[in-house]
Amino acid sequence: MDIAFATKFLGALFAIMNPFITLPLFLAVTANKTVAEQRSQAAAILIYTFAMCVVISLAGSHIIRFFGVSLDSFRVAGGLVLSGIALSMLNGQPITSHERATQEKNAGGPAARADVEDNPAFYPLTFPMIVGPGTIATLIIYGAQAHQSRQYLGFGLVLLAVLAALFVVLYFAASIGKLLSTKMRVIMARIMGMILAAIAVEMTFAGLKALLPGLAH
Repeated sequence: MDIAFATKFLGALFAIMNPFITLPLFLAVTANKTVAEQRSQAAAILIYTFAMCVVISLAGSHIIRFFGVSLDSFRVAGGLVLSGIALSMLNGQPITSHERATQEKNAGGPAARADVEDNPAFYPLTFPMIVGPGTIATLIIYGAQAHQSRQYLGFGLVLLAVLAALFVVLYFAASIGKLLSTKMRVIMARIMGMILAAIAVEMTFAGLKALLPGLAH
């Protein structure tokens, strides 16, 4: 396994899909459900997230090429998206690109909103809260960088590890939520934001150097 590749991918993916950042959102959306119902939602989220991540990882680079977008251009755009998310995390602001807009929340009328409240596992918890623009960009960029079997192995193991951590935290959300203080959540968000910012800068400049070779000199 390519340790360097896996370490970078783990840092980016865990920062953007941080289970402990997702935890308060999950608890807020499922506040009216029993512990058993919350655990059922956690299992559904795992299935939806796994399916979306696999499809994005396998088909993402082909999709952006279909639209005539180069990987380096997408790397720059992805770096900018991650930078915005990282700044939001560092400043303690909501990650707006991973939340629903007001129009989306009000779309479809009372019946549609009631359906979302009853079964929020896919929308909005999986998409866009967990698998949002930042997650999509990270999966596509690192998936396209994997060219050797040991890199594919590292990619798969990291993805499974992050999904496993996400499932465990959400499955035991009711218990963990009582133990994790607001101060601890804030500290974790700031640390993950700093890590994500560093990865975003590296990602952006790697794309810029490929697009503008003069920057490398």
